[in-house]
Amino acid sequence: MTSAPAESAAAEFPYKLVATDLDGTLLRSDDTVSSRTRDALAAACAAGAAHIVVTGRAVPWTRHILDDLGYEGLAVCGQGAQVYHAGEHRLLTSVTLDRQLAGLALAKIEAEVGPLALAASRDGVDGEVLVGPGYRVQEGPLPVVEFEDTAELWTAPLNKVYVQHPGLSDDALASVVRQVAGDLVGVTMAGAGIVELLPLGLSKATGLSLAARRLGVKAAQTIAFGDMPNDIPMFGWAAHGVAMANAHDELKAVADEVTASNEEDGIAVVLERLLAG
Repeated sequence: MTSAPAESAAAEFPYKLVATDLDGTLLRSDDTVSSRTRDALAAACAAGAAHIVVTGRAVPWTRHILDDLGYEGLAVCGQGAQVYHAGEHRLLTSVTLDRQLAGLALAKIEAEVGPLALAASRDGVDGEVLVGPGYRVQEGPLPVVEFEDTAELWTAPLNKVYVQHPGLSDDALASVVRQVAGDLVGVTMAGAGIVELLPLGLSKATGLSLAARRLGVKAAQTIAFGDMPNDIPMFGWAAHGVAMANAHDELKAVADEVTASNEEDGIAVVLERLLAG
């Protein structure tokens, strides 16, 4: 008696891949995932879909969350730079930033707007996050290593460099960086105070397409959830992009729909509707 509804849901669920950002999307402000959202994702997976996390966080800042979720599949980390197998705790692919180009980009940006506060994410499953003088780090349990001399940034492979300016807003800084250094590095804004320099051409869509290929899933079979401008390429790749109510206006402008906020189980709201047919 109970199998027919499950089979109906499986037949009706329209996507094979559910891609979710972490911060501001899957995670609530306390870095937890609600039981309602967990249940909705589990039901979508039972209906034949796979869930994949696609985050700007590098692997070292993502692993503990995936472990807490009991997540054992693939995750796209570092703005698409890393495809990580959570169950095996290993990197499958990793793209690093050309440090010479990054240094040149920083010089051009600072010539335009003055000194920047800097941080950087080193490559690898155990890569350190380096934080320089004046860089504002969000409070939380994630470890950082402080540095004084900018030369320390370039001593090991990096996935990204973070930049902050004492006077410019995040939007204004990102705009300037694109204007003066967009031919050298990729630029994205991933959250409050988080403007990033990336390998040119890299985006969440890059990593998601690689991971989807490994899973045998196509863009046309993918629904994606996000909240920030760094999710725009992922929305462009997926068949359906869903912005959270708390999302940046740039993402809302290109989304196929806007759901409830991350605090109000916005992912679950959409998945439950789809599961109900």
